[in-house]
Amino acid sequence: MPEGDSVFRLAVRLRRSLDDRTLKRGDLRVPAHATDDLDGMRVLGHVTYGKHLLTRFDAGLTLHTHLLMQGSWTVTAPGRVLPRRLLPEARVILAVQDGPTAYGLNLPVVDLLPTRAEGDVVGHLGPDPLRDDWSADEAVRRLGSSPGERVAAALLDQRNVAGFGNLWANELCFLRGVHPDTAMADVDIPALVALGARCLRFSATQPGAHQVTTGNTRKGEQHWVAGRAGKPCLRCGTTVLVRAEVPGDPGRRRTWWCPRCQPSRSRD
Repeated sequence: MPEGDSVFRLAVRLRRSLDDRTLKRGDLRVPAHATDDLDGMRVLGHVTYGKHLLTRFDAGLTLHTHLLMQGSWTVTAPGRVLPRRLLPEARVILAVQDGPTAYGLNLPVVDLLPTRAEGDVVGHLGPDPLRDDWSADEAVRRLGSSPGERVAAALLDQRNVAGFGNLWANELCFLRGVHPDTAMADVDIPALVALGARCLRFSATQPGAHQVTTGNTRKGEQHWVAGRAGKPCLRCGTTVLVRAEVPGDPGRRRTWWCPRCQPSRSRD
């Protein structure tokens, strides 16, 4: 799932291929920027903020992209090209001189803006555990500002903490032993934030650990509850339950939990 750790890993890969190199071809295949020409610009670097990727150029411009659920990037080696059948899916093409080419496929968000205006697209986000300016105290404050909010919904709200998607929201609830519908007032928020930050960093930086929450890389056993509806809990054997997402409500994404490890505690 494309969450903050996924985008962080993507940025590492793109840095190796593009940073400090000059574009011989820079195409943005979206109507709003179809006439913008990036040829000849130098790639200064890649920065992530939550699930957002910012590619900065020496012309004072930033390419802002977001994967949402369907986007992806692929990089081809020097002299190689994307298969012809995939070219219609390319929304961004960044080819460096005498080097590789990066293709952004089916990207739902492609913006070109002045670097000084990056705050317009990421300024609303909460602190990100993968950034140098991470503030656990600010994350705790934001998560606690709505005590009646469900913990799963609060974790999904990027204005509270940037980078947690549905997989992490579900897995963190399991690891903390709280039902996803638990009100934030009943959650140990500092402990939740500390665990979430530690897990996201480990997933983003350790080889073979990407979104493996159980420590077991075997298929079907990488996660405690996410994607395991109807299967026995890996901790207690109880059948993992699932609730379908509510259309139009981003806080009501598909939810998994173990009813024994995460008992519902309704408030009086």
